Amino acid sequence: MSQPKEPMPAKLIVGLLFRDFDVQLQALESLSGRFGPLDFLSDPRPFSYTSYYEKEMGAELYRQTGSFVELVRPETLPDIKLFTNDVESRLSADGKRRVNIDPGLLSEERLILATGKNYTHRIYMRDGIYADLTLMYQDGAYRAFPWTYPDYSDATLLGYLDALRNTLRFQRSGKLPRRG
Repeated sequence: MSQPKEPMPAKLIVGLLFRDFDVQLQALESLSGRFGPLDFLSDPRPFSYTSYYEKEMGAELYRQTGSFVELVRPETLPDIKLFTNDVESRLSADGKRRVNIDPGLLSEERLILATGKNYTHRIYMRDGIYADLTLMYQDGAYRAFPWTYPDYSDATLLGYLDALRNTLRFQRSGKLPRRG
């Protein structure tokens, strides 16, 4: 019989999609005001994986990934997603989002994103929020599933996540990470 135990805290990450760098800055300020300082922020990179967001947000979007110093408890993911939805709404113009914020929890084993959309591989948490198993850590790297969004299986992003995994391991243990 398995014995229930508290899960380890996870590293909060966010994926941002945006066009306007002023809106990006406002989003990052709101996020930092709620979750504390960032410990990582990638350079913005052109987002060309899909045209899905163009009708709402326009063309020439950028993708950026960030993470926060403070680790979070996994059960807070719905609260985090509801907050990021609120930030998106506050920064919208004419009923259209100007920033898309994908919050997720990075652990040594996986990356889980929060979503309001149900699907076969998503587990309902609460308050209309589902946990989307996006990547798993196997054989020394994060690995995509058939349903993983293409931008989350990008080699550059996977490299960031590997570095953030090492940061997480250090934060949890206080010991310098070893490979593997």
